[in-house]
Amino acid sequence: MELKLPPAVVFVVFGLLMFGLDLVLPFGHFDFFGRMVLFKVLLLFAVIIVVTSLFQFYRAKTTVDPTRPNKASNLVVDGVFKYSRNPMYLAMLLFLLALGVYLGNAFNTLVAAGFVAYMNRFQIIPEELSLKEKFGRAYKEYCTLTRRWF
Repeated sequence: MELKLPPAVVFVVFGLLMFGLDLVLPFGHFDFFGRMVLFKVLLLFAVIIVVTSLFQFYRAKTTVDPTRPNKASNLVVDGVFKYSRNPMYLAMLLFLLALGVYLGNAFNTLVAAGFVAYMNRFQIIPEELSLKEKFGRAYKEYCTLTRRWF
């Protein structure tokens, strides 16, 4: 697997990049009516998705460790996994988008896009290859029915 860093570390690094960008850029700031409501809604969706995802993995008695997809004992395809093959990464993205809205810097959307690009290249694609090996046709069918992010 080509994984360089655990996804939680990647998430924290991109979050810190958002804070840093907000501190050093003298432009790109925005504010609008309902910004804090949007922040809270994004945060709420992220929490719901991550808690639901973790519960589904627990219920299926399979690993939640994204650095070892070969240790997966069951393919989880229902619940939130019916709508996204990577709901935990989607929750991380929603957290980052919420942070970007909270900080009010438009350029943080580029950081969030960078998170998606990094996760696709260094986490999701290698994970998918491992899961295809492990679960074969069932995983391939799941991939045709369910989008990668949302």
